[in-house]
Amino acid sequence: MNSVILLSSGLDSTVAFKHAYDRCSEILALTFDYGQRAAANEIERASMICRKFDVRNEVIELPWVRNFGGALTDASALPELAEHELDGAASVDSARRVWVPARNLLFLSIAAGYAENSGYELITVGFDSEEAATFPDNSREFAKRFNRVLEYGTLKPPAIDAPLIDLDKAGIVRLGVAIDAPLGLSWSCYESGDLPCGVCESCLRRARAFAEVGVRDPGLDRSSRTGTQNTRESV
Repeated sequence: MNSVILLSSGLDSTVAFKHAYDRCSEILALTFDYGQRAAANEIERASMICRKFDVRNEVIELPWVRNFGGALTDASALPELAEHELDGAASVDSARRVWVPARNLLFLSIAAGYAENSGYELITVGFDSEEAATFPDNSREFAKRFNRVLEYGTLKPPAIDAPLIDLDKAGIVRLGVAIDAPLGLSWSCYESGDLPCGVCESCLRRARAFAEVGVRDPGLDRSSRTGTQNTRESV
């Protein structure tokens, strides 16, 4: 099996990437620059992950998406949450404030074109149950319905592969550790910088997950910015 993978370099997509790498004979990683605050870091980290595993990475620029607005792409303040609010009503409001209109619809449509053109059977995504609670385009139902769209929108429809769909963030960390995913190269923060901000919702969810699992987050180590080559021997 071959797969196109959506690789933002976040925790979810990084673990999904390693899951696909271990099971597919060939993968292509797509990273999107849509004017998001963390674009520079996401692109850098995705490139490092792909170099480490000798995987081709293409950066797709969608500059017009930044005109849609929202806290991820404009100058408005990012929502602030306390850890105890991550599963409550405040998290729903936070998700609406960072929502990027039709983002996953756009990404998956582009990935479908790459997959059909290359004859790849899968499109791998990092959708998970924790994100699906506030972002409907991360849910099992969304993936199911997009698969139906692919049946009509492509002549050789690839299938959405969502290996994390039943996991929360702690489950993703556990899987990432088990399959030796490059967690130290992943970048979850909504901001760009030498280190994650530690206070945005994405940072809080990541910190809670590593704490629940009881392992140190290697992404907090400055040395994690140095990637090493690890070419494919067998999959």
